[in-house]
Amino acid sequence: MTRVFSGVKPTGHLTLGNYLGAIRRWVDVDQRQSDALFCVVDLHALTVDHDPARVRRLTRQAATLLLAAGLDPELCTVFVQSHVDEHARLSYVMECVATDGEMRRMVQYKEKAARERERGGSVRLSLLTYPVLMAADILAYGTDEVPVGDDQTQHVELTRDLAVRFNQRYGHTFVVPRATRPGVAARVMNLQEPTSKMGKSDDSGPGIVYLLDEPDAVRKKVMRAVTDSAAEVVYDPQERPGVANLLEILAACGGGDPEDLSRGYQSYGALKKDTAEAVVELLRPVQERHKALCAEPAYVERVLRDGAEKARGMAKPMVDSAYRAIGLLPA
Repeated sequence: MTRVFSGVKPTGHLTLGNYLGAIRRWVDVDQRQSDALFCVVDLHALTVDHDPARVRRLTRQAATLLLAAGLDPELCTVFVQSHVDEHARLSYVMECVATDGEMRRMVQYKEKAARERERGGSVRLSLLTYPVLMAADILAYGTDEVPVGDDQTQHVELTRDLAVRFNQRYGHTFVVPRATRPGVAARVMNLQEPTSKMGKSDDSGPGIVYLLDEPDAVRKKVMRAVTDSAAEVVYDPQERPGVANLLEILAACGGGDPEDLSRGYQSYGALKKDTAEAVVELLRPVQERHKALCAEPAYVERVLRDGAEKARGMAKPMVDSAYRAIGLLPA
């Protein structure tokens, strides 16, 4: 059976973009058709300045939302990255395979480092090397497929390069994974800045729909979404990104094709209203289940504990094998 691994970083509240771009596929497809592992990658949240209490709170919230969205511990493995030591163990070994040039070519590093410098802050070394930790996350489990958004494809390509290089130098050890992407709404854009991704770490709250937003807040954000001054509703991601984003969201919520949907609207107001209601209804069951799970913290803790134990059992043989292959003396 195909093994799938993916994760979510607890650097902010999960968004509609996270759900449509990744989580819903995990629920509807990956956990049912694959041997799937889903992880809250909390170590990745330490690459920038952070509040420790907030990271812990967001880690628990993210795990609870993954379960609320429909991930079933009977069908997949749900755990927290830092609860499985093999991620950090393998990360250092892969740093010994990666090069400085590869790290500095990563687009996300360039963008995030530039933002840190603009704010007058220093850039942590972990921000440069975290793609190697991501590679370790994936390779530790013999992963075949990594469902990711467009912005993470470069990191999966790096993972593939490191796996091939390690296998060539030290003997076949790792499965070489491949990235998979959903079709519609693979990258939901910010409602106020439709050329930018709807990221959970952004400061632009009015353009971001969070999974736990109240229905009225969702409606307000969608109705205020940036469009353009043209009269017709046309699906044109390049020239009219705001309208295209709304059509893609609507299509992803209810099924259908964005271009086909565009032909049914004569005004932006009607499009926004239907999109808002579609999002509210999409999020309603997730929010209800989240509320119920918050009343059962012991259940969530048990799921994460059992998930980490299972993940540890899967990762340790692979990491031990990598240690032996690269020349480390077995303990």
